[in-house]
Amino acid sequence: MEQAERIAIDGPAGAGKSTVGERLARCLGYLYIDTGAMYRALTWLALQRGLDPHDGEALGRLAREASIVIGYPHIDDGRQYTVTVNGEDVTWAIRSPEVTRTVSLVSSHPEVRRVLIEAQRALARAGRVVMVGRDIGAVVLPDAELKIYLTASLEERGRRRYAELLERLGHDHPALPSFEEVLADIRRRDEIDRDNMQPAPDAIVIETDHLSVAQVLERICHMRGKR
Repeated sequence: MEQAERIAIDGPAGAGKSTVGERLARCLGYLYIDTGAMYRALTWLALQRGLDPHDGEALGRLAREASIVIGYPHIDDGRQYTVTVNGEDVTWAIRSPEVTRTVSLVSSHPEVRRVLIEAQRALARAGRVVMVGRDIGAVVLPDAELKIYLTASLEERGRRRYAELLERLGHDHPALPSFEEVLADIRRRDEIDRDNMQPAPDAIVIETDHLSVAQVLERICHMRGKR
């Protein structure tokens, strides 16, 4: 079998793709690229500059002008990678509730997607990457050697996302949303992202509701070994 050099992992919010992708990349010694972080970084910058998240033309210009870099983590604070925008470390800032509420709208604009998809393809040209997102296998890297689509029920995805926020913010943090708010936000993002997160026809679909991260990784490695 020829070793897969570009692995695409897609799926809706909370399906576990970021955790699985990061661990798979580390296991293989590949570069891990979370494309969602690029859209979050642009959203953060747009909010900082007071841009209207409905203005696709202005956001497209911002995407062309901004320097968004995703690299290996250089600080041991639990991050999977380091994200900089115009040289500023925004790794944790892009995880704010405001960015989370707005990112699906920003990423829905064709003007934004054109710019960032080209940037993502450029990152993958060297190979040996695990790229995670909504439409990697179907749109960004349609010729990727291995395509995985992770999914889970809405309730399970909400539970996972709430647990992540709870671990990062703590029970008493004023920005901690309720479980119901997290669930409603995921449902809203699913609706906005619906057209951009269809699995590629040749993707391997894995339902993760009752699987641990280790079990998901085992299935991916098994499928990888059969190709």
